[in-house]
Amino acid sequence: MKKIYSLFLFSALIFSCSKGDKQEAMPPQPFQVYEIETKSVPIYEEFVGQIYGEKDIPIRARVEGFLEGIHFKEGERVKKGQLLYTIDQDPFEQEVAAKNSLVAQEKTVLVQTENDLARIAPLAKMSAVSEQELDMAVAKRDAAISSLEAAKANLEIARINLGYAMMYAPIDGIIGKTNAREGEFVGKDPNPVILNTVSQLSAIRVQFFLTEQDYLKLARAYLTEEEMEMRRVEGDARAELELILADGSLYDQKGIVDFIDRSIDSSTGSILVQATFPNPQRLIRPGQFARVRIRVRQDDNAIVIPQKCAKELQGQFSVMLVNNDNILESRTIDVSDKVGEFYIIQEGLQNGDKIILEGIQKARSGMEIVPQLKKFVSQQTPQS
Repeated sequence: MKKIYSLFLFSALIFSCSKGDKQEAMPPQPFQVYEIETKSVPIYEEFVGQIYGEKDIPIRARVEGFLEGIHFKEGERVKKGQLLYTIDQDPFEQEVAAKNSLVAQEKTVLVQTENDLARIAPLAKMSAVSEQELDMAVAKRDAAISSLEAAKANLEIARINLGYAMMYAPIDGIIGKTNAREGEFVGKDPNPVILNTVSQLSAIRVQFFLTEQDYLKLARAYLTEEEMEMRRVEGDARAELELILADGSLYDQKGIVDFIDRSIDSSTGSILVQATFPNPQRLIRPGQFARVRIRVRQDDNAIVIPQKCAKELQGQFSVMLVNNDNILESRTIDVSDKVGEFYIIQEGLQNGDKIILEGIQKARSGMEIVPQLKKFVSQQTPQS
């Protein structure tokens, strides 16, 4: 029995040794690798911005009253001058009638005072009446003229208020959701004062904020307006801005900065900037958020690697480098910028180096591999 057990152990030992020899003799595994090439890379800065229409005109209830009619479909296009809302006009019509009556009264008073003056003036010349009576007649006539002008002004105000009871579209555009319904009392807080907004969307405005440091960086990059204009003439894309939408897609229209606030906000340390983008398909709507991308410089002969080639641990980046003997080495790198799906490397790699592209999690330092060169195909829209 003991001999059989010893034989079994000896066989197991031989089997395990032969298995270990077999493992050590495994051939090098193939890995897809990326060969580094220097490139000319545009460097961008991105800022979160909020989108507004080219024109966003609020529709206000400028007089108080009960909303009598809504004459549009929410969310649809309206034409300039199109009737949108009506407020009950009866009180305003009554006010116009009352003011009209006062104008008639003042006209009657004026006629009477003019007649009195016409009778007294000849008598005053003949000294049949005193100068004081003449002065009083002139004063009454002048007062009647002033009263008539005041009555006419009050009548005009009443007519204007009657006109405010009917609200029209100030521009061509898209109207939003109404803030009040028929029968509601409007025109006084807390009831709706702004009933709706009409937005013109053939272009959109994007407002974003720059820190003082970012502002100085961009101001130095673009220098003067004359130089920006020269760059546009020469076809330099740095005079234009790009827009990255909420789904990560790059908007197909370029924008330009049309407004920079006069000063830095001391409470936030930032400055407001506005850019305008064409919106021919009305794809973008007010209220959306997007990232404005501004090209700040061009890095020539930059070392660029796909992000998937690098591992990050506590802010430190590393790659698996393939040496001349096809042996893997872990190499620490210094990343200076991120551009799309790529990292720009400041230190640690050079032109012609090969690094693991696929299977980096299985790669280990000291492994011998069979490198298979592969081009990296970006899944994003090209950056330039």
